[in-house]
Amino acid sequence: MSSRVFLSGIEVEGRHGARPGEKDAAQPFVVDLDLEIDVGDDRIDATADYRDVTERVRGIVGEGSFDLIESMAQAVARECLTFDRIVSATVIVHKPDAAMRLGIQGVAAAVTLPER
Repeated sequence: MSSRVFLSGIEVEGRHGARPGEKDAAQPFVVDLDLEIDVGDDRIDATADYRDVTERVRGIVGEGSFDLIESMAQAVARECLTFDRIVSATVIVHKPDAAMRLGIQGVAAAVTLPER
């Protein structure tokens, strides 16, 4: 059985950005995942472990360094596909403080792998 699982609001701070000074201090990021999972049957080990997925997402964002949130989203999506049962991943990375001077709540980028 194929199922979609949504993990939303994964909060983590990281040092990312392309503009001077953006990587000097940690900034907030929020990651949402839409995962297509090949579920075996009604057992916990027949799906993807949400805790492991969340931990890996936090590791990529918290420990990595990206100029673009698009690149970060792609790295997270690739990592999600390393789980045995995850067959596709749509990752949305939000950078809430990125565009305050523009009067908008934030900027986000989405990537889906494998690309459809």
